[in-house]
Amino acid sequence: MAEARRSWREVRDAIRADILSGRLSPGDRLPRDEDLARRLNCARSTVQRAMQDLSQAGLVERRRRGGTRVRPDPVTRATFDIPITRHEVEARGARYGHQLIRAAELPAPPAVVAAFDLHSPERTLYVEALHLADGRPYILEERWIATRTVPEIRAVDLTRISANEWLVLNRPYSRCDLRFYAIQADPRVARLMGAAPGAALLVIERTTWIGSEPITTVRAITAPGYQLQTRT
Repeated sequence: MAEARRSWREVRDAIRADILSGRLSPGDRLPRDEDLARRLNCARSTVQRAMQDLSQAGLVERRRRGGTRVRPDPVTRATFDIPITRHEVEARGARYGHQLIRAAELPAPPAVVAAFDLHSPERTLYVEALHLADGRPYILEERWIATRTVPEIRAVDLTRISANEWLVLNRPYSRCDLRFYAIQADPRVARLMGAAPGAALLVIERTTWIGSEPITTVRAITAPGYQLQTRT
């Protein structure tokens, strides 16, 4: 019996997995569509449809007569500049520090199920960490990472590199949902952030995706006096 031919989504997911795993690096040239079609057991038009979706997601770039390459720059920089907190602190002339408070794989709570648009709770990696500037609290990060999309995060030593930095460097995204709001510091947050209980603190909340797959959702609680800077 002949092997069933792959759909364009299966082809897209196979190529995307090679990019996200690092088997295909930024700037690498992909084989010709017809060669991929033979390798993946599908029609050339199926490869073309998959490439169209990957191009729209910002993972590859296609040029007439120039073939297809993995984008040389992460989508993170092309669509929205999520800062690496270490770089942000050092750019202010301060010494950066990072403390991992907790990391545990847990079922996604209802708010994360909704943020990730899941049909039911999945096990996700919860990471709570404190970023420091000159030894003082700078950002308290409460993060959930979709381990189905980013399974490699389980092997990352988050005491040595923050989840923020690892994800920015290793997980380009095609979509970012962003919210800003203020909270009143409860006693625990006040203690961790060196703020008075009830102090108003700016919160930056982000959820990132690659195609239709969630990557991470994070609530970044900033220290009193934090200033957000943007460039256009």
